Amino acid sequence: MKARLERDAFAEAVHTAADATPNRPSVPILAGVLLATTDTGVNASGFDHEVSSQSWARGTVTDPGRVVVAARLLAAITKALPHKPVELASAGTHLELVCGSARFTLPTMPVEDYPALPDLPATVATADAVTLAQAISQAGIAAGRDDTLPMMTGVRLEFRGDTLSLLATDRYRLAHRDITITPTDPNLNANVLVPAKVLTDAAKTWGAGAVEVSYDPDGYGLVGFAIGHRKTTSRLLDGANYPPVRTLFPAAYPSAAVVPVGPLIEVVKRVALVAERTTPVLLTFTNGGDTVVVEAGGAEEARASEALEIGSYSGQDTLTIGFNPQYLIDGLSSLATANAHIGFVDAFKPAVISGADDDGQPIPGQRYLIMPIRVTR
Repeated sequence: MKARLERDAFAEAVHTAADATPNRPSVPILAGVLLATTDTGVNASGFDHEVSSQSWARGTVTDPGRVVVAARLLAAITKALPHKPVELASAGTHLELVCGSARFTLPTMPVEDYPALPDLPATVATADAVTLAQAISQAGIAAGRDDTLPMMTGVRLEFRGDTLSLLATDRYRLAHRDITITPTDPNLNANVLVPAKVLTDAAKTWGAGAVEVSYDPDGYGLVGFAIGHRKTTSRLLDGANYPPVRTLFPAAYPSAAVVPVGPLIEVVKRVALVAERTTPVLLTFTNGGDTVVVEAGGAEEARASEALEIGSYSGQDTLTIGFNPQYLIDGLSSLATANAHIGFVDAFKPAVISGADDDGQPIPGQRYLIMPIRVTR
């Protein structure tokens, strides 16, 4: 192998591939990133038998070839390189990397031991990359982190014609986002459960353009995403018994508030400084009032409170409801609007956060349900 590459593109490709390599590989070869030349550059690939990632760096290839190099080491090196072209040259069992006056000699692994990367399944739809990446970010925040409950660590993708719904829950909150897609079959009707980490990591690498979404529920049960020269595949999670989470959204909200997103986030962050890990922040609304009082702490502990001017509140005369502060911040931060609409049933049932339009009404297509924490006062 011999190639000359753009430094930033090469570093980004290597980091994307390295993110797909396992921290504790079952076999040593999986700790490596595969570098393979193309006519116009080099592909960098990472694989752990569950997730594969392929990225491309533009360059000039004078001698085609393939090498496998330790992923973490190569990623650290490329991040630290000066902003000059990168020259790669394989020599026996080593790879020479030169960038400006910096020179590295890295041992290579047996390329014949590297497993074959899975092919992308058949494309079922295309979506705007920016819109899909935003939807993944908004839904993925509610996915669980507990690997002992793998079903809760996924984002459920529901394909219904030209609509893709993304749903995720960790049992304490639930995020739902709808976007418009272009299906290859107008009667597309399918559900797949994708690891949330795979989705969020892949979405961070997308730029503008169209993402091809593919899946194969049979066979190896793969889902794939491709945009330009970037490709990601992942095994699907078993979603056969995924709970009917849509039924958790209340049919109506007797009480509702319109609140400014940014200022409320800042107030919650300040007040939560005195809250212990399991201590909620309390939000108190008064019917007809134009403020919400945010409080945290107790009689025997540090306490904090702050009032914030809001757009409106109507419903129960006085409503005090407690939330996990980070869950509340996550839900508010996921919105792309200046104001949020928060619907309440009562202090003991889930509240639903949505973006608010100019009239203070919830914007359809994105909802974030958050379970309250019972408090006694």
